Amino acid sequence: MYVLRTGCQWKALPKERFGSASAVHKRFLEWAAAGVFEALWKTGLAEYEQMEGIAWRWQSIDGAMLKAPLAQEAVGRNPTDRGKKGEQAPPAGGRAWRPVVARRDRSECA
Repeated sequence: MYVLRTGCQWKALPKERFGSASAVHKRFLEWAAAGVFEALWKTGLAEYEQMEGIAWRWQSIDGAMLKAPLAQEAVGRNPTDRGKKGEQAPPAGGRAWRPVVARRDRSECA
């Protein structure tokens, strides 16, 4: 649940709290194969149905490809990101600067 909530990678799990990432991932795969997460989902749906009621005739699904909201504070800065992109000033006029280089005419080389 920690990985799903924070969006962190398995290897970024705090060892002190969860143990080795490979052991946690192995257990996750075992639980997924055993249907633990499907059972949790069904139990949650049944409980919500009793509390609020689910409009089964009308359902929609939504999704997003974003980082989990707690990912940054949970795992800290990316060690490979040196911040170079953020330090660069935006190009003047909104276009990247490129040097003007005349194309070499290959017919001249003989």
